[in-house]
Amino acid sequence: MAPIDIILIVLYFAGSIAIALCFRKRAGQSTEDFFLSGRKMPWWLAGTTMVATTFAADTPLAVTELVAKNGVAGNWLWWNMVAGTMLTVFFFARLWRRAGILTDVEFIELRYSGKSAAFLRGFKAVYLGIFMNVIIMGWVNLAMASILRVIFGIEEDSVLLYIIGAMIIVGIYSAISGLWGVAFTDMFQFIIAMAGCIMLAVAVTGLPEIGGVRGLMKSLPPHVFSFFPAVSFSASGAATGIMTLSATAFIAHIAVQWWSSWYPGNEPGGGGYIAQRMMSAKDERHSLLATLWFAVAHYALRPWPWIIVALASLVLYPGLEYPRDGYIMAMRDHLPPGLLGFLVAAFLAAYMSTIATHLNWGSSYIINDLYKRFIKKDADEKHYVLVSRIVTLLLVILSSLVIRVMNSISGSWEFIIECGAGLGLVLILRWYWWRINAWSEIVAMVVPIFAYGVPLLVFRIAHPGETYVPFIKFPESLFFIAGVTTLSWIGVTVVTKPVAKEQLGAFYRRVLPGGPGWRRIREECAAGIVAAEPLWRLLADWILGIALVYTSLFSIGELIFQSYVRGMVLLAAAVILFFILAYRLKDKKGIMADSMRHS
Repeated sequence: MAPIDIILIVLYFAGSIAIALCFRKRAGQSTEDFFLSGRKMPWWLAGTTMVATTFAADTPLAVTELVAKNGVAGNWLWWNMVAGTMLTVFFFARLWRRAGILTDVEFIELRYSGKSAAFLRGFKAVYLGIFMNVIIMGWVNLAMASILRVIFGIEEDSVLLYIIGAMIIVGIYSAISGLWGVAFTDMFQFIIAMAGCIMLAVAVTGLPEIGGVRGLMKSLPPHVFSFFPAVSFSASGAATGIMTLSATAFIAHIAVQWWSSWYPGNEPGGGGYIAQRMMSAKDERHSLLATLWFAVAHYALRPWPWIIVALASLVLYPGLEYPRDGYIMAMRDHLPPGLLGFLVAAFLAAYMSTIATHLNWGSSYIINDLYKRFIKKDADEKHYVLVSRIVTLLLVILSSLVIRVMNSISGSWEFIIECGAGLGLVLILRWYWWRINAWSEIVAMVVPIFAYGVPLLVFRIAHPGETYVPFIKFPESLFFIAGVTTLSWIGVTVVTKPVAKEQLGAFYRRVLPGGPGWRRIREECAAGIVAAEPLWRLLADWILGIALVYTSLFSIGELIFQSYVRGMVLLAAAVILFFILAYRLKDKKGIMADSMRHS
């Protein structure tokens, strides 16, 4: 790298650390300030930090893997999640803010009662805060390891040391600054990361070997550029020369995955760091707007620079063992001094924004829902903030070691989706149906792990050293896992005792969920109190929101690939949908106020 590249990277680190230091005093006041920014975050900042967190160093590389395997349509692995994200926007964003809790795991003892609720809260604090969180940071570190290996030529055995060094830097500024510092560094890092990816897309399409977008389209088969997979109803599920998806796989993606599977950043019903940002917003309206901005930016604005570079890498570097390396090699081989340093800084920004959030989010579970709840209940706020900072640094070490057992980013995505298949429906219904209890959620968490893990364990014992091939491959496996899980938790719900009426009544009065699922509790425990809004209005907004995201997404794609008529028609539709939603949300402010006055 040229001296100007090194200077730009050093300036980036200096800027990130300076922002973190500016917020060190705010973070040290209380755990609410450390984990939720004192519940004073505006929607534009809360939404942008959501987007920045989901834009990690792994994301462009995983998209490159998907495009190499199935063309542009391969992105339906995550594009199908729009429906679930829009559920969060309209059905759950205001409820999360209204709950007034510190973490989404704390919700468990707000909603459920008894020893089962206490057990579930402690279990989820460990399962999500440590196990799942470390896996997620592990695949982000795997992407960073690829960047270090390809750009800097670092040997495989030495990469781990560099990853630990980078994690320590992120861990220190996260421990110092809390969520305020994480949010503002996220915004700074997101701007750099997006600018860098756009510059790379422009640079690679301008290469003589590519010849612009038109040349790129001539160099690859037409089906690679299709936004939708060819769906086959034949037994083979394939057509010569065309990338196809079996009908069952397509249905699994669009009709099962989005509501059934837990996935970080796209949890059905909200949750994780998305819930953390919603709960940190100024008020309910800011919570909803933040999540809506996140949905549009996450699905419609971010992916196209990555997709363009991924397509170009298929031309520049065909037949790579690890297709994700094509994205990094395009950076290394085709960027001039200065721009290369900026791109490396952009990837560092994407990496650090995601890791910082996961460290803060994971430590919030361990402190609020495990340490403070079960281990040391009566310490002062300064003690909890100190322990939060120590736990943040411990998570740094754990997540750095996981890259030793990972070899695929998109494969890790599939693993997480399968391990959470069937849990999503419980996470949705617990807000809108009083009969759901802690055992429902416990069973819905455990069964998918067994449904996924038991066949794998049996195979490993029976065939040691051989490669495991599941009897049902992803995504068709979702039908089996989600089906078994759903039947299991429904059966357990029916045979176990419901939550205590006093607990249900207190929850209803505090959160005001709508719909017929709470009619019995409203009549018995909350007479005279009504839900904030009827579900049919939320359903209409949900449909409009889904249409807004997809028309925005595909209009940008059509314009990039020079289908100007279709692109402009879709863009016009997106603009109309935006104004319709803006009017409805403005109208809801009055509806909400009337409802609260009545209650």
